[in-house]
Amino acid sequence: MEKKIVASPLAPKAIGPYNQAVVANGIMYVSGQLPIDVKTGEFVPGGIEEQAHQVFKNIGYILEEGGYSFKDVVKTTVYLSDMGNFGILNQIYAQYFTEPYPARVAYQVAALPKASLIEVDVIAAK
Repeated sequence: MEKKIVASPLAPKAIGPYNQAVVANGIMYVSGQLPIDVKTGEFVPGGIEEQAHQVFKNIGYILEEGGYSFKDVVKTTVYLSDMGNFGILNQIYAQYFTEPYPARVAYQVAALPKASLIEVDVIAAK
């Protein structure tokens, strides 16, 4: 099996020993993305809405770099610091994904890297 590493200069670099994404057998696995603005290296200012949009922008940059799009996403995993943000997440999510929607799971977690409010990873296939 051949693995291709995908890294977009428009998305933040990995903050640990991993890659932004890996493609294997036509399936792209995008690592969890945080709401980091690559221009500043910091989280976007604001709350869950701003952070969620930045996370999906970062995912979009990585998908595009690998030749994929949001339409190719088959599975998403969403990690929230507060499940009270689930409704807001759904509103923003629907701006990036259209029917037929990918499969999805969402969790409230005790903590996220750098005290983020949200992290999302995706799997895309062609």
